[in-house]
Amino acid sequence: MGAPSRLAGSVLVRSAGLSSAAVTVTVGKPGLVQARQGRGAGAMARGSAGLPKRLGTLLSGLLECGAFCGLIFGWASLVFVLKDLQYFRGWCQPALDPNGTEPLDCRPQDEQFSLVFTIGSFMNNFMTFPMGFIFDRFGTTVARLIAISLYTGGTLLVAFSTPELAVLLFPAMSMLSVGGILLILTNMQVGNLFGKYRSIIITLYNGAFDSSSAIFLIIKVLYGHGLSLRTMFLFMAACSAWHLLRTLFLMPRTRIPYPLPPTYNYGLRCPGRSRSYRTYEEKRPPGEAGPEETPLEPVPPRGAAAPPAVPFAACACSARFAWHVAWLSVLQLRHYFFIGTLNPQLQRLAHGDAGLVSTYTNAFAFTQLCGVLCAPWNGLILDRHKRGKAPHPDGALGALADLQASVLSLVVTVVLGLLFSIAAAVPVLPVQFGTFVLQVLSRSFLYGGNAAFLAIAFPPQHFGKLYGLAMALSALVALLQYPCVAMVQGPLQGDPFYVNLGLIAVVLVAFVSPVVVARECRRQAKELGAAGTPLAAPPGAESPDKATH
Repeated sequence: MGAPSRLAGSVLVRSAGLSSAAVTVTVGKPGLVQARQGRGAGAMARGSAGLPKRLGTLLSGLLECGAFCGLIFGWASLVFVLKDLQYFRGWCQPALDPNGTEPLDCRPQDEQFSLVFTIGSFMNNFMTFPMGFIFDRFGTTVARLIAISLYTGGTLLVAFSTPELAVLLFPAMSMLSVGGILLILTNMQVGNLFGKYRSIIITLYNGAFDSSSAIFLIIKVLYGHGLSLRTMFLFMAACSAWHLLRTLFLMPRTRIPYPLPPTYNYGLRCPGRSRSYRTYEEKRPPGEAGPEETPLEPVPPRGAAAPPAVPFAACACSARFAWHVAWLSVLQLRHYFFIGTLNPQLQRLAHGDAGLVSTYTNAFAFTQLCGVLCAPWNGLILDRHKRGKAPHPDGALGALADLQASVLSLVVTVVLGLLFSIAAAVPVLPVQFGTFVLQVLSRSFLYGGNAAFLAIAFPPQHFGKLYGLAMALSALVALLQYPCVAMVQGPLQGDPFYVNLGLIAVVLVAFVSPVVVARECRRQAKELGAAGTPLAAPPGAESPDKATH
């Protein structure tokens, strides 16, 4: 980077671990550095993007995540419709019973539907890794255009599929999954616009992602009232125009920095009337990086060496990240197995009563709507130390406080997953109402907590890559659901009791992650105590209250 005449950006101040805090700097004439501590709320208040625009971004993102991103997880409702339309019916085989009749054995049909969900959910996670690289490298606009293309293609494939072309469900569900996860990946940065509410908004968006599985319930209900599957999916494909408009006007071209720099703005607007960074970019010399694209390197005290940036490889190979992936993987496997086998298990517990199966399927889908209400509870846990009259510490102490707050969130998520696993193992139909409630609570805490933890525990410039890597590795573990399904449908004769017991034991592994994080917090606290003072901003730094506007 050349010597800019004027440049603003985010300076990352590293703590003793892998997490980071940030201060916002403005570099004026060469040699003159003014630093301001990056309190998100203070910077936000001075930003060019006004409150109506930020709320528009927040609410439209909530609608996008809640209606389009996590469709694959409403699979049980869509399967009900697809079975009625005779998809994969050719896989059913005649089977003799003691009365001499030949009813159809449709377990192979259920295996095909389970395979569609397995591949779709695998792609939902595994492709997040390369998509995270695209997001970090090329920014929001490019990532969202890819997501919109995948989403549109997936909905069109379902719209034009038929029982004879049921194989189209395999690429369709994969495209919907990858497009949805990439949309929510670009939306989670919206939390950076709201300072101390950042974790709450990240978890809120993940809760909306969970709630979007209820869209297939709406499709199931509308199908029962005579609306065709093709018409509904063509309408969903047409909604891509709305995604495109939001990409242009309510999302940044690259990324939303955190903390938010002063006068930050985003989206298309009139250059002649804007004081935003985008307008300022037009005045910079060619080849010079702007604050939205590239955060500044830490500015060291005079005569001191700059602290080295934490490389991506160090984050990815750390024990903290490895055990977090294990935490995510085992809990996600439990959820995927439950969703993928829900329809045949309800049929078994209801003894083939189609009315009961429909009622419980609707109940399950309805509880998914509550995900958007449950997820912010995890955000309140993560941000609990930021509330109150005492100011939130900055620098290394602030990063350490955020990390310490995440321990309780990790523990609560595992406890909810364990309770859900126990309830799912009880082969009593009425108990499944309670299982549905625990499932949506557990899943809301799981995905919201995963994104928020990665944002807290690791440097922000690696968020997309680490989020994608965690999801990709957990996807490999999630592939175990298919052999589990095959075991249930084969040797266990449709009874998942013993597999459920095994999954309860597997979920216990997730308790290791919060223990690892708690030990690292104690180690970092001792190191900071031994240093005598937290990592501070460079000389000349001013507090937000005294900073010159």
